[in-house]
Amino acid sequence: MTIQTILQAGIAGALTGGLYALMALGLTLTWGMLRVINLAHFALILVSAYLTFELATRAGLDPLLTVVVTAPLLFLAGAGLQWAFDRFALTEFNSLLVTFGLLIVVVQLVSNYWSADFQRMSAEVNPYATQSLRLGPFAFPTPRLLAVVAAVVLVGGTHAWLQRTYSGRALRAFAEDRTIAAAFGIDHVRLGALLGGVAGATAAVAGMLIAVDRPLTPSSPFEWFGIVFAVVILGGIGNVVGTLLAGIVVGALAGVVSVAWSPSTAPLVIFSLIIVALLVRPRGIFVRGGT
Repeated sequence: MTIQTILQAGIAGALTGGLYALMALGLTLTWGMLRVINLAHFALILVSAYLTFELATRAGLDPLLTVVVTAPLLFLAGAGLQWAFDRFALTEFNSLLVTFGLLIVVVQLVSNYWSADFQRMSAEVNPYATQSLRLGPFAFPTPRLLAVVAAVVLVGGTHAWLQRTYSGRALRAFAEDRTIAAAFGIDHVRLGALLGGVAGATAAVAGMLIAVDRPLTPSSPFEWFGIVFAVVILGGIGNVVGTLLAGIVVGALAGVVSVAWSPSTAPLVIFSLIIVALLVRPRGIFVRGGT
């Protein structure tokens, strides 16, 4: 095995890590800011992926342009879900149970409509799947390169929103101390619905890029759980920049381990290192002062 092979595996893995970060972005926002562990976020990603497949194959839309349709729809879905969570005053633990149930329902509905078989867009419909950018001896697959670009843009935009706007600062204040924030007149229901909508829109982008990059199956969310939660926790719950960094690091590590040893070894190595990292820095390795 050559150094070039290992570097290529690390590059490919880091690009995949951008997709992990995109999938984790909405989850870390709602968990960190609203104290909701929203497993239905994975259902939104799944629905977006299948809608991308449907719009591209049936309506003839460019796969990348399907997000113009899916993002507003999933923004409304995410906002509606968060409004319902606030309406019924779900606790953090109950949100985990309720949203897991919603995920199971959505997985079954998707399976009933699109079948449990693998679905993939043809090369005529999705030319991006086979394209790549070459820099010297290294290849950068187009779908994963797009995922990194989208992750950087969305994470940067979300970070700026949370830091520089009234609604973003109000959300951060509410995350720090709900009682004090409410005393200053912060409407957590309205802001929570807005944040839920933003999370839904990020799910739409993640689902679109998944459909562009790989085959779809209704059971995919159960494969995403472990790696996405690892990214959220390593990045620091609610820390959007940390989520991006964690996604890239986890992806690169998985890529190198898969080539150096075997794909089946990658989860063992990754989660062993995650356990060690969290023992040293329980708040996440990318949280300043995380002890």
